[in-house]
Amino acid sequence: MAALTSKDEPRTAEYAGDEVSAVVLDPGYSSTRAGFAGEDTPKSIVPSYYASYKGSRLFGDHVIDVPREDVAIKNPYARDGIVEDWDAAEDLWKYTFASKLTGVRPNRALQQWLNDHTAVPNLQKAMAEAEDTERALEDHPLFMSEPNWNPVKNREKAVEIALEKWAAPAFYISRSSVLAAFSMGKSSALVIDVGASQLSVAAVHDGMILKKSITRSNLGGNYLSSQVRNVLASHDPPVTITPHYMVKSKQPVEAGQAANAVLKQFPQGYKQPQESFRRYQEEKTILEFKELCLQTWTSGTPFRGQGEAIAREQYVHPFEFPDGYNQTFSSERFKIVETMFDPQCHTPSPAGSMDAQTYPAPEQNQTIPGLVKMCIGQCDVDIRPMLLSNVVITGSGSLIKGLPDRIQGELTRVYPSSKVRVNAAGMPVERKFGSWIGGSIVASLGTFHQMWISKKEYEEHGAGIVEKRCK
Repeated sequence: MAALTSKDEPRTAEYAGDEVSAVVLDPGYSSTRAGFAGEDTPKSIVPSYYASYKGSRLFGDHVIDVPREDVAIKNPYARDGIVEDWDAAEDLWKYTFASKLTGVRPNRALQQWLNDHTAVPNLQKAMAEAEDTERALEDHPLFMSEPNWNPVKNREKAVEIALEKWAAPAFYISRSSVLAAFSMGKSSALVIDVGASQLSVAAVHDGMILKKSITRSNLGGNYLSSQVRNVLASHDPPVTITPHYMVKSKQPVEAGQAANAVLKQFPQGYKQPQESFRRYQEEKTILEFKELCLQTWTSGTPFRGQGEAIAREQYVHPFEFPDGYNQTFSSERFKIVETMFDPQCHTPSPAGSMDAQTYPAPEQNQTIPGLVKMCIGQCDVDIRPMLLSNVVITGSGSLIKGLPDRIQGELTRVYPSSKVRVNAAGMPVERKFGSWIGGSIVASLGTFHQMWISKKEYEEHGAGIVEKRCK
């Protein structure tokens, strides 16, 4: 195998894949998206969480919601969105495209035996040894997105899985912020990505990410979920979430009255699911609460103090929990989101809890304005005005009502002499799947075909080619 030095540029690939669509795979901490290049939205959206049950991994939305005995819910990613468990990640990715897009490959041993019995003398042995789903991408090149801070060894591991294990004819991997910018029709932009595990800001210039500009903190969707938990726990009276799977039936009650629900009875000797399962089910209710109730404070008055008093009187919103308990929420709805701008609005987790360690009170430089300031400060002075006039907001967490308007206001205040323009896709699906849509656009361009890493090049240069080609 010829070693690829930093001075050698790899030859442009001669992969002519016009006749087949590439599979675009966009893995994230909360969900993994897959679909064919050139399409508007991903066809397959699978939770990145999986059920660990009796030594096997179960994937898929409704499959992992079943309260099996002693089941645990796990995630192949670390808190920063980087793959931690490669075996689980590989199974998850394969399930995401094989379940809805490419299908399971037919067993070759059985095919050969049907064509010619003598070619496979021991069918049972050959069937046992056959790798049914391994060559899942034999007919499709794979285009992947990755976190902006993905380490080199993880990029090399991804190309190895795609080209060796799944037998894809070609491969490419691209930073998620670059793809989010492309999804908005921009080759240069300041991308604010509010993901599940991370809130990140990065500068993209001429289709390339400026690595020194990448700033991030953990004030993403999971942090907001933790804040919802803390607010519910500190409510008067405290609100306990009873997950859907535990409720058999419920009767309507007045706001603030105790729930009138009949809980499900499990058989005697039934071993309850592990704590991670219950927490995952509670998170589903919290997600619903975030979608329906959370709102960004966009009034000109500061939220702390006067704004909080106004919200308490004028912005009341009801919410019903799975067991029928319902309550109205007012200033809390704004205070939770306000922590992304003002750390003093943080509601602390109970002392000694896991959340208290994971989500301590944030610093000012971890907020959205703080991250933007650091990111812009790392960029060349000449391109700063262009970046501020092309701010792109993406990620599921950015769907909170009023967030783009608030970011526009904050950045205009921080940079009064620059023209700030915030771009946020109007359709929720476009903001949710910004990176996937960008990948779908890029992978379907005729001019992109020379960028693919072909199997032949990979065999010649090794996994190191990914760092040279996919910049």
